[in-house]
Amino acid sequence: MGDTFIRHIALLGFEKRFVPSQHYVYMFLVKWQDLSEKVVYRRFTEIYEFHKTLKEMFPIEAGAINPENRIIPHLPAPRWFDGQRAAENRQGTLTEYCSTLMSLPTKISRCPHLLDFFKVRPDDLKLPTDNQTKKPETYLLPKDGKSTAAGWWFCQMKAKRGWIPASFLEPLDSPDETEDPEPNYAGEPYVAIKAYAAVEEDEVSLLVGEAVEVIHKLLDGWWVIRKDDVTGYFPSMYLQKSGQDVSQAQRQIKRGAPPRRSSIRNAHSIHQRSRKRLSQDAYRRNSVRFLQQRRRQARPSPQSPGSPLEEEPQTQRSKPQPAVPPRPSADLILNRCSESTRRKLASAV
Repeated sequence: MGDTFIRHIALLGFEKRFVPSQHYVYMFLVKWQDLSEKVVYRRFTEIYEFHKTLKEMFPIEAGAINPENRIIPHLPAPRWFDGQRAAENRQGTLTEYCSTLMSLPTKISRCPHLLDFFKVRPDDLKLPTDNQTKKPETYLLPKDGKSTAAGWWFCQMKAKRGWIPASFLEPLDSPDETEDPEPNYAGEPYVAIKAYAAVEEDEVSLLVGEAVEVIHKLLDGWWVIRKDDVTGYFPSMYLQKSGQDVSQAQRQIKRGAPPRRSSIRNAHSIHQRSRKRLSQDAYRRNSVRFLQQRRRQARPSPQSPGSPLEEEPQTQRSKPQPAVPPRPSADLILNRCSESTRRKLASAV
């Protein structure tokens, strides 16, 4: 058997607990060398004490001798009183802290002090009992509308905790996921960080690096994207916002794409009415209509100043005048006029 070490540490969120008194604990998903995943709970005061001991064990890497040699990340000291807002604001710092820890040299990232701190403790396995007057409140960490495990939800059922495909779940009060945002046909620019070949007709195939527009972010891990004039479903965990670090996002992909709800056989809803979902035909029609409207608005008007096709408005054009014929001679008039006109002309002379 090889050496024990940690592959990855991810912050899931935090819990607000009320026993023995109100306090906050952070939830970490720890992935070990054998690919097993364990959830552990730690107070911030514990994390800070771990951090101080780590600096004492590695003074050079902590910058105690020369600040320029510091590679151990910084961690702010705990406050005298930590409320929920402080617990929320600290999540970004802890996420970056854990990520940096795993990138340190192995003498630090695999030292016994670090491994012991993130091992499962008996308290990590204790779940709230039914006789508790007030059960813990769980707050999962959002990541820009999606997480690295998009489409996989971390759930708890009595004495069990684990990841479940979001497509296997539905709210108790209604089959509709009211948290789903409305479609945004203007689209948000994203890039594919992992290739995917479409399995269903309403999906889109992409290669790594292809740029798309996301027009609907759904909670089950499958977003509706637009590639040129084509729309379809694509795993959101394989997408990254344009302009962000692609390599880091690729390293954070730990699971495959979750199953599509439409691919679940014999799926039964506990509600009498089924979930409401737009069809791809509706997405496509609305998307085409939006793109056509945007192109018409972007097209330069013929009357716009400076346009190469600028023409004078019709109302300002001068109408062409009819040509005036030359006056006929007297002999021509006498030759072509009637007898009555000829007599009048003769009497006038």
